[in-house]
Amino acid sequence: MISAVLATYNEEQNIGKCLESVRSFADEIVVVDGSSEDRTRDIAKKFGAKVIKTINRPMFHINKQMAIDAAKGEWILQLDADERVSKRLAREITAISKKASRYAAFAIPRKNLFLGRWLRKGGQYPDPVIRFFKRGKARLPQKSVHEQMEVKGKIGQLRGHLIHHTAPTFERYMTNANRYTSLTAEDLQRRGVKMNAISSINFLVAKPLVTFLTLYIRHKGFLDGFPGFVFALFSGLHWPIAFMKYWELERINKKQETRNKEQGTRNGKQEAW
Repeated sequence: MISAVLATYNEEQNIGKCLESVRSFADEIVVVDGSSEDRTRDIAKKFGAKVIKTINRPMFHINKQMAIDAAKGEWILQLDADERVSKRLAREITAISKKASRYAAFAIPRKNLFLGRWLRKGGQYPDPVIRFFKRGKARLPQKSVHEQMEVKGKIGQLRGHLIHHTAPTFERYMTNANRYTSLTAEDLQRRGVKMNAISSINFLVAKPLVTFLTLYIRHKGFLDGFPGFVFALFSGLHWPIAFMKYWELERINKKQETRNKEQGTRNGKQEAW
């Protein structure tokens, strides 16, 4: 039995095509939806999906893990709503599910459509992701936006592709980028990164420059034309934007601590009277 699982939020433009690509082999579809305000849940139900409504958590891997935990299949395929399963991948998944396997999970190559172009360079292909695994053998750490599955056992490699419509428009890319930079800022806060000259130079200058040059020059992102340039540029800009959001979080926290101290002082004076 194969379970296809997803976590969604306002994905009415994508979820139908995603679920259409799995309906020929998935015995069960589980969708954990973060209280979408569009028709996402209705469309999922038309495909026979088990829909679980919850809140739209900033760390969306929590909802992804909820979907994994709710699955009953021996094999689980974890997807994003903007992904499609190619026919070759569907055949491979079906074949694996019908026989014993020495692998606990499989990495799947992914083709990323970015601003109307399939990215072949810039470190974006084959972009392997662990998405197909035996139930109970893999889980998400739920700590970082870019985390991979933690797997107990051997990992195999499939050849069929996941087709990822990551950013068909620049507007959608910026919407996702805003979410990712916020999560990175929260991660910096959890780690207690110092706000000083060294960290400022690192996040505002060094990391964005190294990221851009690595993707655009070392990994030949320039061969992907203008979309390749935009991807490398904004991948680098991820770091200063996240750092500035972190600075803002720290400033808000300090203001709140000051208010709390002032309130405590006033309360102490009142009790003294």
